[in-house]
Amino acid sequence: MALPKRRHSKSRRNKRRTHQGVRADLTVVTCGNCGAAVIPHNACGKCGFYKGRKIDHTVKEPDKARER
Repeated sequence: MALPKRRHSKSRRNKRRTHQGVRADLTVVTCGNCGAAVIPHNACGKCGFYKGRKIDHTVKEPDKARER
């Protein structure tokens, strides 16, 4: 079996383990605009607002031309 020639540094080890402690599904906050459940530091999937500004372009707004 192959053995490493040099020891890996603490920073290199920690870079590999960054995702292991993150559990986004446990932390949920409410959207300040519509009150929906949102993961922190992410735009709301329902209304598209983040920190009071509309930034999400994937949320469809009603098209005025189609309503006629």
